[in-house]
Amino acid sequence: MAEILFQGHGSFRVTAGDGTVIYIDPYAGEGYDIPADMILVSHEHSDHNQVDLVTRKAGGRILRAGDFLKEGVYREIAQKGIVIRGVQAYNKNHPRSSCVGFLMYADGKKLYFAGDTSRTEAMEKELAAEHIDYAFLPIDGIYNMGPAEASACAGLIRARHTIPVHMAPGKLFDQTAAEQFEAEGRIILRPGEKICW
Repeated sequence: MAEILFQGHGSFRVTAGDGTVIYIDPYAGEGYDIPADMILVSHEHSDHNQVDLVTRKAGGRILRAGDFLKEGVYREIAQKGIVIRGVQAYNKNHPRSSCVGFLMYADGKKLYFAGDTSRTEAMEKELAAEHIDYAFLPIDGIYNMGPAEASACAGLIRARHTIPVHMAPGKLFDQTAAEQFEAEGRIILRPGEKICW
């Protein structure tokens, strides 16, 4: 069985069926006790890049935005049957040249971790064709898009399920903000909760 643990804010731990462990934007919450095969950092703001929270397995890798975006080209990295592709993430607070989101294929599911972003060209033109199973979109409305814009983006992406994250600065979770986000197939995850398949 594979699972995604929502640690809070914009932090996640993905565990594949074969035991491969991937942390995304370590910063918040609990659940850093399992050594990592990969740590993904979408950008270098301090609420996304606390890699020292995580112990790595022998050969474990830290992969940053620059590993997925080189000279304007988004790259794909595969390891142990998991494929991860960098995708656009940007707004006035997050330069397009140094921030990415992640499109991940693991154990038969396609996952989209948007990182810190507002509406992007990829959301408008590309992501619906990916047939994403679970999309994780920021909704804080301060450093990223707010719930209304994120809801509109969810309508463009058309993931099977969409989960609001990164809801308020300094908070793991905000129920009021989460409920303002609207999408078909919406799931509200609280820190420490998991999606399993």
